[in-house]
Amino acid sequence: MTRFAALALFALAAPAAAQESLPAPELAFEEVVTLAPAVVVGETPRGKRQYIPITGGSFSGPGISGTIVPGGWDWQLVRGDGCTELVADYFLETDDGVLINVVNSGTICPPQDGVPVPVRTHPVFEAPIGKYDWLNTGTFVGTLGMAEGVEGPAVKIRFYRVK
Repeated sequence: MTRFAALALFALAAPAAAQESLPAPELAFEEVVTLAPAVVVGETPRGKRQYIPITGGSFSGPGISGTIVPGGWDWQLVRGDGCTELVADYFLETDDGVLINVVNSGTICPPQDGVPVPVRTHPVFEAPIGKYDWLNTGTFVGTLGMAEGVEGPAVKIRFYRVK
């Protein structure tokens, strides 16, 4: 049996209650990430490649807060359709000294008919087993936008847990 066929059988056999709408996502935490200027790698067969160094920042939410560890990066590919694929890889350090890896991916597209397209991301966290293990086992979605009131280039990212 193919994986698709097995998945289809599971979906048909799942109770109707499990197929109903999901509860509203809950805010896990919000980040303000500071950035250095983009480093242009150049044109590739897939598009224009560049990366943006992550220089620091901070984050906070219910039961978690700390700083963004300098040294991460946001690897970007500007596609022929004008959209930019991104994959950011960096570390958080909580106020109690725990290091958590974040790999956050998404796509940023230009406005359509003059209307901005919301940016949604898919974060994956890797935290040591313990107090922040909920990041390892949860499902999350992020929003991404420019941070205001911050010196230099920065983005604001909000991560929501989907239960």
